Amino acid sequence: MKISEILNNNRVTVSFEVFPPKQWDKIENTKQIVAKMCEDAPSFMSVTYGAAGTTSGFTTEIASKIKECGVEPLSHLTCLTSTRDKIHQVVNELSDNGIENILALRGDIPQGFEFSQKQYFTNAYQLVNEIKSINPNFCIGAACYPEIHPESKNRVEDIAHLKEKVDCGVEFLTSQMFFDNEKFFNFVEMCLIKGIDVPIIAGIMPITNANQIKRSIELSNSSVPTKFFRIMERFGDDPNKMKQAGIIYATEQIIDLMANGINNIHIYTMNKPDVANAIMRGISEIINE
Repeated sequence: MKISEILNNNRVTVSFEVFPPKQWDKIENTKQIVAKMCEDAPSFMSVTYGAAGTTSGFTTEIASKIKECGVEPLSHLTCLTSTRDKIHQVVNELSDNGIENILALRGDIPQGFEFSQKQYFTNAYQLVNEIKSINPNFCIGAACYPEIHPESKNRVEDIAHLKEKVDCGVEFLTSQMFFDNEKFFNFVEMCLIKGIDVPIIAGIMPITNANQIKRSIELSNSSVPTKFFRIMERFGDDPNKMKQAGIIYATEQIIDLMANGINNIHIYTMNKPDVANAIMRGISEIINE
């Protein structure tokens, strides 16, 4: 089933993200994690793509396992460090495995990387066009930043780039993590004003240890409310307390989003089935529509 169909049925959706291992000998362990998460019946599950495509084959393997467990997979695909031949290979590989949903991403710029005239892909919309040219039957999503992409000059430029992706055929957007719901509400309103009317999925990251927060901010360009800083100050030195506090904070975020009409939630699970399960139990009656 296509993700667009799942999102457009006017029901609450909660999806998970997992990442593949860096070494092949860890693949079975990751498959066990996937199987455990599928027991919570997420609406779909996305699987990330390795840095510079290093684990692209692993991505397909994990996506296939998700499908085997009865959950619809969404495969990430990045293009910045890929050739056209590589993109064609991966897209055809996904199609051959019955996977029909792709999250099209430019990808992070590797340290020391320099753009050159030989660079074929420099933006995500180019990848969207390429996927459509290979197989127009794929359902394609893209990423968005509630608090502006780190490389954008301002919100106007950021929304313009986002509109460019949607105009190329992107059918849904998944947001980077955020910790202040008001930022997301304002972002969704701005998108609607600019004619971006595809479903926007709210990306939630449960911060279960204090060391996560710095890296999370770097990746998402997100601000952290005073409320959350106080949680870290009080509980950050105690792993068990911080884990519980992080799960509760994320759960409260999700409840507030749903109360304000946001029906599509994506949880960045960090491959932690117990965290995903705790959140799902915390909202079990709320999503039972």
